[in-house]
Amino acid sequence: MVTAGLYMVARLSHLFVLAPFTMNVIAVVGTVTALLAATVAITQTDIKRVLAYSTVSQLGYMFLAMGVGAFGAGVFHVMTHAFFKALLFLGSGSVILAVHHEQDMRKMGALKNKLPITYITMLLGTLAISGIPFFSGFFSKDEILWKAYSSPLGNPWLWGVGFLTAGLTAFYMFRMIYLTFHGESRVDSHTAEHVHESPLSMTIPLMILALLAVTGGFFGVPHVFHLIPNGMENYFHGFFTEIPSGHGAVSTEWTLMGFSVAFALLAWFVAGRLYHSGFDLASRLRSKCEPLYQLSLNKWYVDEFYNSVIIQPGRLFSTHILWRLFDQNVIDRAVNTTADVTRMIGNSIRPLQNGLTQNYALIFTLGAFLILWFVT
Repeated sequence: MVTAGLYMVARLSHLFVLAPFTMNVIAVVGTVTALLAATVAITQTDIKRVLAYSTVSQLGYMFLAMGVGAFGAGVFHVMTHAFFKALLFLGSGSVILAVHHEQDMRKMGALKNKLPITYITMLLGTLAISGIPFFSGFFSKDEILWKAYSSPLGNPWLWGVGFLTAGLTAFYMFRMIYLTFHGESRVDSHTAEHVHESPLSMTIPLMILALLAVTGGFFGVPHVFHLIPNGMENYFHGFFTEIPSGHGAVSTEWTLMGFSVAFALLAWFVAGRLYHSGFDLASRLRSKCEPLYQLSLNKWYVDEFYNSVIIQPGRLFSTHILWRLFDQNVIDRAVNTTADVTRMIGNSIRPLQNGLTQNYALIFTLGAFLILWFVT
């Protein structure tokens, strides 16, 4: 369901390329979505919420690709994202099961020795989504960033925001890994005694998806690597109306790719420094930028904005206008008036059917006289 819009844009690429302004809107919306969702994910403490906002951010990446005319790169990222994000969600389910349905990462830690398969597979998924070289996400993400820079519909600003988002992605994903699997155990003592690896019915799918997260990117290796043919491009040849990239220098592409990888590695390092041993260092940093932390933790107050601007006014309008004024005074009154009129007519003609034979004989006689009078 979440990729239905992407499929529509890619399938109708021949129409969208005829509307450059629409393409620009798609690119900007995708870029802003990717960045805002990433800034929300960096402070969440629920392991599934981190992955949920990560999904929103990655969808923004995909729409950025669509907006700059890189339809193939966008679809390629849909595929690689399916590998590592399915892996990460299933891995989080394995963790949640192990700690008796706890989802708060503040109550986890030091699980890597008790959940070795879950830990290794989730680490591989994290390396993939973070764009670490030669994992699947590296190829698709950097292809999108290069198209955002070099496409006639792209510009350095789109690349810059995508670059920043890539770093934030690596930060919040490794933050999740460190809080869940490293440091000291914060698991309840009673629960900790029963923590164990998930059964094969759960770990085998994790291992299969981990293999795909590692190798899936080689299906669409960009031309700049000159490693193997680009299978994605060959498979979808003629399917999309691709907008040719500008003639950017190969050295520029390598340079931008290097910046992106370096930034991801730096974000990994910072996440390790802040969260490897828990929340202590991060809490001290939080105290220095509390307003920004609360802004991120509360999801930029988007839910509160929707509630104040849309939900509450809509509820008041429904209660006082649609229900009390229209429903009660128009709909209900029309229904009740119809019923009252029907009841009144029924009461008026009820005496004609009262069951008394002499009344029926009288009515029959009067009717016969009326008919004779009318005929004569």
